[in-house]
Amino acid sequence: MSKVTLSHEEGKQVLNKLKEDLFRPLKNHKGFQLWALFLALMLMLFAYAYFIQLRDGLGVTAMRDYVSWGAYIANFVFFIAVALIGMLISAVLGLLNIEWIKPISRIAEIIAVSMAAVAGLVIVFDMGRPDRLHHVFLYGRFQSPIFWDVTVVTTYTAISALLLLIPMIPDAAIMKNSLTGLPKWQMKIYELLSLNFKGTKEQYQLLHKGMRILLITIIPVAFAIHTVTSWLFASSLRYGWDSSVFGPYFVSGAFVAGSAAVIIAMYFFRKNYGLKDYLTDFHFDKMNRLLVLTSLVYLYFNINEFLVPGYKMKTGDAIHLAQLFTGHFGIMFWLVQIFGLILPILLLLFKEMRKPLPSMLIAIFVLLGAWFKRYLIVIPTQLHPHLPIQNVPEEFTTYIPTGVEIFVILGPMILALIIGTILAKIFPIMPIWEVAESKGVSIETINKEFESEKK
Repeated sequence: MSKVTLSHEEGKQVLNKLKEDLFRPLKNHKGFQLWALFLALMLMLFAYAYFIQLRDGLGVTAMRDYVSWGAYIANFVFFIAVALIGMLISAVLGLLNIEWIKPISRIAEIIAVSMAAVAGLVIVFDMGRPDRLHHVFLYGRFQSPIFWDVTVVTTYTAISALLLLIPMIPDAAIMKNSLTGLPKWQMKIYELLSLNFKGTKEQYQLLHKGMRILLITIIPVAFAIHTVTSWLFASSLRYGWDSSVFGPYFVSGAFVAGSAAVIIAMYFFRKNYGLKDYLTDFHFDKMNRLLVLTSLVYLYFNINEFLVPGYKMKTGDAIHLAQLFTGHFGIMFWLVQIFGLILPILLLLFKEMRKPLPSMLIAIFVLLGAWFKRYLIVIPTQLHPHLPIQNVPEEFTTYIPTGVEIFVILGPMILALIIGTILAKIFPIMPIWEVAESKGVSIETINKEFESEKK
């Protein structure tokens, strides 16, 4: 069905309402001070915990000779996973011209930038000598998967930032002309970001061309970032990691975690920003359908990942699977599979469960399950080395994160929330010009916004 173009007066009313709704949180956000205080307190606790780790060394964590990759690396894989949602929403669905993603695309990009930027820091927190980080860039060996990982993480973060900022150019021009009562530094940001955008045909063509190039480019980079991360595990001979399907297994799991994160963020912005007219039940229904689709693909890879080694039942695989299914990690494993994957799929098949509140609650379980799933990928395998663990202290044979370690694990999550909060406070969380177009406002009406001046 073709989209109806509104008259100039009708379009102007829609655009003014859109501006009023999206600009309101930039000036006044209910509960923002309390939220900022919470983030500041948590950030201080994280900073103190990391100070202790820097002062006393990684010995303050539970990582030892055998479990040398602990929850920090699980955290890293989780952040990389959630960051891939920017590519799925903006690039894959965007290039297919899926109309309903327009109010969601910027939310997805904010999540992608926040998660990808912090993912690199997570690796630094895992380093015993973070002061030597620059050696990775100066002396990194191309044969090393770790060097590949650093390269693709940096590239993906840069492209995601561009995909966030370039569609912001018309919005920045509108904000520069329309907003008043904001700090000078904030208005300066809008002026610089607007790049003197006037809404000419040539500028729109350049904008769309640049976005299309980035959308096409980010797809292979996004697949590479999580495939290379999976190779850090799969290129070893350890039982539980020695798998040829880890690449697509990781990528499909990333789409599940990212979709859940977007649904949670959508609910937060809809509730706290008063955006029920834009983040409607229809958008939640579509996002939850996407979550079901990605979860079914991920369920397939989960079955494949355990069925094949379980059928062959080599000695090492048998020990590893026994620990996951019925042993020390059994409870966590089944909770993750049932409440983080199987039950959400079944529940979201019902339309009522795809409403905003129930789907947000389901998404929280999916996201928590996604984190613990990465924990189960990283930790158990290291407790089953090829050679028996013997003649070592008891603490070497188990792994339970220490208090300091837990706060350092929470730190990147707080940092990602801070980045997302700042971006959502400075910029509208929906692309004004794209949402206006999708509602039938003509380009000519939108262009009037670039010509007007503040009173």
